[in-house]
Amino acid sequence: MGSYFSKTMDENLKKQQEFMLKSQQLQMERQLALQNEMRERQMAMMIAKSRDFFWYWLAFDSLVSTGLVVGALKRKKYGLLLPLIPLSFITTYQWDLSYGPKIERIREMADRIIDEESSLLDLPHGLPTFSSVEAARLKEKKNEPFKSGHDIFL
Repeated sequence: MGSYFSKTMDENLKKQQEFMLKSQQLQMERQLALQNEMRERQMAMMIAKSRDFFWYWLAFDSLVSTGLVVGALKRKKYGLLLPLIPLSFITTYQWDLSYGPKIERIREMADRIIDEESSLLDLPHGLPTFSSVEAARLKEKKNEPFKSGHDIFL
């Protein structure tokens, strides 16, 4: 009879472990999906910000370029056209970042860095561990003045 209960308990334990594993897997998949969605939203905000800045820059560049061209033609001082060179490079860069394939080139470069130069990505002192985080937390806790009894477990 004890053997029957033992087998039943073992089966229940295995079922419970499988359930916990599936629950953990589902939770991890949800966390990854959430993190990816947040990353996509942040990237969209960065691209939108870049595009907005591009239009302000283009207005500034157009105004300055027109002024320089008119001034150079009126005064016959063609040296006034020299600032158009760096202004055009900056405008082209901003366009490429905002509407061009620059983001794709940056992503490809990041992939190459990850694949070929991963040592550049190492954190100083390596990845944090539970013990290092706990030691830092306890050290910080020692430096704080004692507030009340319920702070002990925080």
